[in-house]
Amino acid sequence: MKLNNHKGLALISLLLASSLSYADMLTGRVVGVADGDTITVLDSGMHQHKIRLAGIDAPEKAQAFGQVSKKSLSDMVYGKSVDVEYTEEDRYQRKVGKVLIDNTDVNLEQVKLGYAWHYKKYQKTQSLRDRELYSRAESTASANKFGLWIDSNPVEPWNFRRNRKNSQ
Repeated sequence: MKLNNHKGLALISLLLASSLSYADMLTGRVVGVADGDTITVLDSGMHQHKIRLAGIDAPEKAQAFGQVSKKSLSDMVYGKSVDVEYTEEDRYQRKVGKVLIDNTDVNLEQVKLGYAWHYKKYQKTQSLRDRELYSRAESTASANKFGLWIDSNPVEPWNFRRNRKNSQ
C-alpha cells in the first residue's frame, strides 16, 4: 500500500502523538499522605507505591499552609481507591502521575482549592489541556484568594526549599 505524502505524514504524526501520551496505570487504595503532593498507594498485590502528584507543587510541611495542604489532600484521597496515570519515576523512586478518583483529577483540585501551585517548571511533561487547566486554576485561586493565596506574599515551595538550603 502506497501512501501519499500528506497521509503518510498524518499517520506518522498520529503514531508519535499516541506514543508520547502513553501512560501506565496503577490502581489501589491510598494508605498514606506525606504532604500536599505525595501519597502512598497500596495495589491489589499488596505493594506500596509512593506517588508524587504531577504538575503541582504544594507547600512544604514546615511552610505556611503546608499542614493545611496535606489535610486537604488527605480529606480527598485517604482510604479511597484511586487510579494513577504515570509516565515516569523521579530521583526518589516515586511514580510521578495524575491521581484520579472517579475521573476527578485530584492534582487539579489541589490547585483549584489554593493548596498547591501549578508547577510550571515541569509543565512540558503535561498535556497541553492539563497545562491550560492547571494554569487557569492557579490564576482563579489566586484572584479569589483561595487557600494559600490569602497570604499577601505566598512563597513558592521551590523558593522555600532553596532559601532553607542556602541558610544551612
